[in-house]
Amino acid sequence: MRRKFIALATFATVALVFTALAAAVAFGGPEPIAPLASINDPFARVDFSTVPPASRYTARDGTALAWLRYPAAGIATGNAAAARRVVLVHGSSARARSLHVLAGALAATGLDVAVLDMRGHGDSGPRGHAAYIGQLEDDIEDFMRAIPHAGPTTLAGFSSGGGFVLRFAGSTRQDLFDRYVLLAPFLHHNAPTNMPNNGGWVSVGLPRMIAVTLLNVAGISTWNHLPVLRFGLNDAARQFLTPSYDFTLATNFRPHDDYQADIRNAKRPMRVVAGRSDELFDASKYAAAFEAAGRVVPVTLVEGSTHMGLTLDSAAVQVVARAFVP
Repeated sequence: MRRKFIALATFATVALVFTALAAAVAFGGPEPIAPLASINDPFARVDFSTVPPASRYTARDGTALAWLRYPAAGIATGNAAAARRVVLVHGSSARARSLHVLAGALAATGLDVAVLDMRGHGDSGPRGHAAYIGQLEDDIEDFMRAIPHAGPTTLAGFSSGGGFVLRFAGSTRQDLFDRYVLLAPFLHHNAPTNMPNNGGWVSVGLPRMIAVTLLNVAGISTWNHLPVLRFGLNDAARQFLTPSYDFTLATNFRPHDDYQADIRNAKRPMRVVAGRSDELFDASKYAAAFEAAGRVVPVTLVEGSTHMGLTLDSAAVQVVARAFVP
């Protein structure tokens, strides 16, 4: 009788767990979020008329991924070895053209700049989706092979793109680049730099995120295509940017969950630049966050600069440009 009771109790517990997981997967997605003016509004003042035409490279799965080239000022376009190359990774929801102002400023200093539409963004595949966790790292490697550069190359990223660059810098492929620059990087939701409520930019479907994570631990990836993040875009931006991320893209386009291991494993030179008035991240805590992980990196805080201002304001981008000088 006792064994029967234990078996029934175990069955009931398992059934309850699966019911809870199913409910979280089905109904635990991200809630709608109000547009965040500090992210959307600054782009209304940007002149995009000089954005270069998009080029394409082919990733290993056959997908044509988009990127923009900003040739180094005063250096012939065909002279690949004449300048340091900077590969730029945009932030969450964004696309290559969102870094137009920064890319132009870097090119003006003599850097050859490539800005990528990361997979799941802009003109690189279905927006908001990736096929598997690790595909974005494969795409970076494929870009480097498809568009070779004879000189040194820096990988740099802004916001969530900065977090992804940290992920790459701590990986086994880190030697593809000789330097890394993180611009106002997202480190982790538990990092000391993170603001309450994600600064009002992201709605997280936490129940679904947790449930799908647990299922992945068990080897079940059936629901990785479901959205877990939603961004605070206005109606105009929503037409061109990426309104939400599925679990795969959300997991890949950021540091690993153990972001401190990414920091410890990164052996190449690295530096951080952020606006002192950043409204999404507490920039004053970047240095301590890296030190706590066992590595001291130079951190430059740009006075008066906000999150988007770091890549859009003329004075700020000049400070950022100096971070790319070896």
